[in-house]
Amino acid sequence: MTSSICALVSGSRESWTAPGCDPYDLLLNMGIQGFMTFVSSHSNFFQELKLKNTKLIIDGNNLYHKLYFDSGLDLVHGGDYDKFTDVLNKFFESLSVCSIQAYVVFDGGCDISNKKLETQKQRFREKIRMAQSLSHGKGGSVLPLLSREVCIQVLRNLQVPFVQCFSEADREIVALANLWNCPVLSFDSDFCIFDLNAGYCPQTSFHWKNIVSVKDTRECYISARSFSARKLCQFYNNLNMVLLPLFAVLTGNDYISLPILETFFSKVHLPVGNASHGGRRHTRIHGLLNWLSRFADVEEAMENVLNQLRINDRDSVRQLLYSAMEEYSLYDTVNLEQYFLRGLYICPTAVKLNLPEWVQLALAGGELSPLLSDALVLRRVFLHAQVEDIKKSSAHLITKPVRKLIYALLLNTSRDKAERRKELRVQEFERLETNVRRSMVEISSDISEDFSLSKLPQLPFETRLQLLLRGLDLKMKDLEVVPPPYRLILAIVCYWSRRAEPRVKPHHVKALITGMVCGEAGNAHNKPDEDEEALASLCEQIKRMQTEGAQPRRLILEDMHILCQWQCCLQVFIYFNQLLSTPLPEPDITRLYSGSLVYHLTQKLKASSSAEDFFVSCPWLEKLYRDCIHAVMSTIPQEHFQSRTNRPSGKSKKKGKAGNKGVNPQIVNVLENQPQCEFSNKFAGLLLED
Repeated sequence: MTSSICALVSGSRESWTAPGCDPYDLLLNMGIQGFMTFVSSHSNFFQELKLKNTKLIIDGNNLYHKLYFDSGLDLVHGGDYDKFTDVLNKFFESLSVCSIQAYVVFDGGCDISNKKLETQKQRFREKIRMAQSLSHGKGGSVLPLLSREVCIQVLRNLQVPFVQCFSEADREIVALANLWNCPVLSFDSDFCIFDLNAGYCPQTSFHWKNIVSVKDTRECYISARSFSARKLCQFYNNLNMVLLPLFAVLTGNDYISLPILETFFSKVHLPVGNASHGGRRHTRIHGLLNWLSRFADVEEAMENVLNQLRINDRDSVRQLLYSAMEEYSLYDTVNLEQYFLRGLYICPTAVKLNLPEWVQLALAGGELSPLLSDALVLRRVFLHAQVEDIKKSSAHLITKPVRKLIYALLLNTSRDKAERRKELRVQEFERLETNVRRSMVEISSDISEDFSLSKLPQLPFETRLQLLLRGLDLKMKDLEVVPPPYRLILAIVCYWSRRAEPRVKPHHVKALITGMVCGEAGNAHNKPDEDEEALASLCEQIKRMQTEGAQPRRLILEDMHILCQWQCCLQVFIYFNQLLSTPLPEPDITRLYSGSLVYHLTQKLKASSSAEDFFVSCPWLEKLYRDCIHAVMSTIPQEHFQSRTNRPSGKSKKKGKAGNKGVNPQIVNVLENQPQCEFSNKFAGLLLED
């Protein structure tokens, strides 16, 4: 892109965000700002539906955002994933009752053209500001860190078909919906631009909680409204549908925001007519649709737009507008039917990038995170904002050594030795107080070809396991006391306990593990030895504590920051484990973390250990708790929990290190002297060439 074009697109997105815009809408209602509320106020653009016995294509990213935010779930304490799991289960149960077959389609990595980069940065800034607001007891909408992973685990458990596209999923969703002649469920106004045969159902009008039963039959249906782009065009003097993409980019969407177009809007006379009552933005949308209806095709309309601009700007703006409009073209889309029917996912972009076939299939199956895709393809990642202590370093700093190892494996592709010796970097965007900081993470290129990305799945199980354990800084014998499903999550607790800043204290560890065991209480109904009455009483006590923990009160930001670091560790090690083809079983995070419960337990355990005792009535849960506590505490030196001002002498510290069970002393020395610094290559000893 030329410098003149870059100059045209510069400028904050705030310049065109309507005053008083709900930040929730800014983050969720992606696409054409203000257009969703505009069309929603016109009932003649919609058709009433009674959905049953049909396929339904669901925008996955929009689904988990909307369901979490609309369900009144905790946004402050790090997410109540157990309750979110219940919401997701009820949603898909409603679809099943009405014989609606859901197919969920997720976005993948960021757009490789960088067209949305400025939009991403602005949304990231907005999330940071809202996280700060939430940390001070005010309003805001920041999705808890692991919401996407929870949603994907629920879909797997329910056997709901889903796919994760290589990048943006909108066009693939439209192509599949038209192929199957079924509606699309989302809340993204971009779907209003596409010609969808069976229509687009906004989530706000999809009444899945109120299933309607048909009299004298066993059938049920969900009432919904379906938007039709054809009805919109008919209303505006039979506007040619091919002009809708031009309308979208002139109004301003995720891909383009041209301050220079204000010149166009200031000079052109837009018909007002019977404008809606949605303020200046709705008046502009109404007038622009009327104005575009005068033209027969895109070329004619484009020239009339450009004629309002300075001659020197016209070529650059034309190039940008046509480039942005390509995002509404269905050319070169992936055939998702082949994936859902045969498991085949062939993305032309991924093929051109020469990505290993296993990587493409793992991304499509949701077995690799979009964050890994971004690091691999764009060498750029965004580390999501959380409700933490805004004055401290980002909670993601704790996982930087592991991220470096992940990046090293991802970027270890087939290259000649001279190329492999060149320094590799990944650009990270993270929070610095209330600002966005961009930093370059340097990665060693001295990695054995035996560990190249294309060969990772073929590595022996023991090699992959040792790679994971090196990242965790543990030995397998440290985890053998607990059942296999808990080994990875407890290993992550050990990592977090030794490296969090501020320092983790015993009550943090006990609160976290108590919360995990509480999550297992629901599964304990399957244990024949359990006392049903005692278990029911325990579950009721857990619910009360969770409710009490979610009550609005002044947050202890130090505890919040420590628990945010825990979630960062959990997220990154799940990704690392996936990259290595899961040498340890992936933990079930749908039940093992409730932020409000763990925060409440943290406060209770500061003053008393009595909260530990409520598993005594359920022997299986009590044994699990004791085993987990033992596994974690046995890897942490006793002096670790002492205050910094009362730390032992150098001689005692040396003795403590020697007693750090299961941990390489050389690595411990690096970590304890520089707890937040990057690992040296000694950390990745298995990867070094001879």
